Amino acid sequence: MTVWLPVECPHCHSTEVVKHGKSVVGKQRYRCQNANCPYRTFVLTQTYPGRTREVKQQIVEMTLNGSGVRDIARVLRISPTTVIQELKKTRSPRASESEALTAAKT
Repeated sequence: MTVWLPVECPHCHSTEVVKHGKSVVGKQRYRCQNANCPYRTFVLTQTYPGRTREVKQQIVEMTLNGSGVRDIARVLRISPTTVIQELKKTRSPRASESEALTAAKT
């Protein structure tokens, strides 16, 4: 007995999705048929765990708890470069506070 699970576009949540070949690493690629979808093609499962939203959130949380870059990379089993790139994308509240204080002094 085969179980059918509908594939949903992660961007527009449309169920009008068709198969669209395979990625370089062999993962199934899908194409959204919705004309208003901002992204037409997508892969359901990410190959690299550092790309998932949960891991990105854990990077920020572990940094706020005082963990270092290499420690975070080892625990989450991702590259230290990925950790650094994600931290550059998310600005710390302290950085924005210090910028506000500097601007207020001038």
